[in-house]
Amino acid sequence: MRQESIQKKNNVIKKDISKSYSQFKEFEGKKYMGMKVGRTHKWYYDKGEWKEKKLTPDKWQFSYSVSKRRAGNAPEGSGVPVGTEYHWYILANQNVKKLDANNYTTSMIGLKYKLAHKRAETDNWSSSDKAQRKRLIEILQELIKNIESEMVATSKIK
Repeated sequence: MRQESIQKKNNVIKKDISKSYSQFKEFEGKKYMGMKVGRTHKWYYDKGEWKEKKLTPDKWQFSYSVSKRRAGNAPEGSGVPVGTEYHWYILANQNVKKLDANNYTTSMIGLKYKLAHKRAETDNWSSSDKAQRKRLIEILQELIKNIESEMVATSKIK
């Protein structure tokens, strides 16, 4: 084994995965960089601020801002440079239960899609606003198609 590809800690050999973050990978015929598809991150969110405004009986507008921290440490030398930004679009199911007059539990499960990124050394996003909207439309159309397919499959079972 090459010396830079392993680390020995407490008599356990660990593979150095930091180099793999900046290598090109392929998924469904498209090249990408970053974390390998199928790997996971775990984050802790500090006390954040969630604001919401009721727009219709069934529609709310919300904003949420908070700092997040890794549950562990990033591998030395991995990831993008400090200052890199991302534009994500999040689709989620939120389940809320009222506990008393002022307290609720909440959980969310969903998907997030990267629409664009901005490298630390540039002022430009990786795709234009128009391209980001076009990608978002593709994502939502795919989601609608999947939901409709699930409805058809479910109705055939009944």
